[in-house]
Amino acid sequence: MGERAQGDLSERDHNIHGADTVRILAASDHTLFRNALCQLLRAEPDMTVVGETGTGADLIEVVSARRPDIVLLDVTVPDSGIRELVRSLLERTPHPRLLILSMSDSPALVQDLLSLGVSGFLHKKVSQEVLFSAIRTVVQDERHVTVSVSRQSIFALTMEQAPEQAVRLSPREVVVLEHVARALSNRQVAGRLGISEGTVKRHLRNIFEKLGAVSRIDAVNKATAAQLIRQPQTQLDQCVI
Repeated sequence: MGERAQGDLSERDHNIHGADTVRILAASDHTLFRNALCQLLRAEPDMTVVGETGTGADLIEVVSARRPDIVLLDVTVPDSGIRELVRSLLERTPHPRLLILSMSDSPALVQDLLSLGVSGFLHKKVSQEVLFSAIRTVVQDERHVTVSVSRQSIFALTMEQAPEQAVRLSPREVVVLEHVARALSNRQVAGRLGISEGTVKRHLRNIFEKLGAVSRIDAVNKATAAQLIRQPQTQLDQCVI
């Protein structure tokens, strides 16, 4: 089915749901993902899919024809680059509010697109409840920005925005945390470093406080994101607490 036919079906959806619903356009080059996304949106009584596209080349035209309130934009759509496409969409008058969908939550990408003026950045792993909430929030308050990415990415963004407050770990704390990142227990870390288990615990308390961490895994993720320690080679899912 062609793009225009898809738009016609979406317009009929709009007539069924009524004029007060949120008009949404879905843009993703992953057909199965886009179809599933539109199906979820159509099931919501206050949302209407007014169009969909799989290419950046068609997006401006579809936006002009359908005048959506919100564009759900997959970062993989544009051929010439996501930043250029975002700029083009936001230069339109009136322009739709953009919610970015991505499998990557690179701090640089998140920061760059937010600085251009998108209304939100959502990792594709978010639940449908988070997506629906983001859509409704953005519609209710255009000043609101929704970001749903990994804790590691959020921490990296915070560090970039406040470099003067950058966390500093002592050389010993770095060594301790790198051993923890390899899924070693406090006793094992103490044995490797020739210190007492109590000293390891004291170092970890200091590390938690400096990083604002709530667990060993959280501390390792934050320190890795801030490039305070080397990338751990072992996952911490089975780490001894």
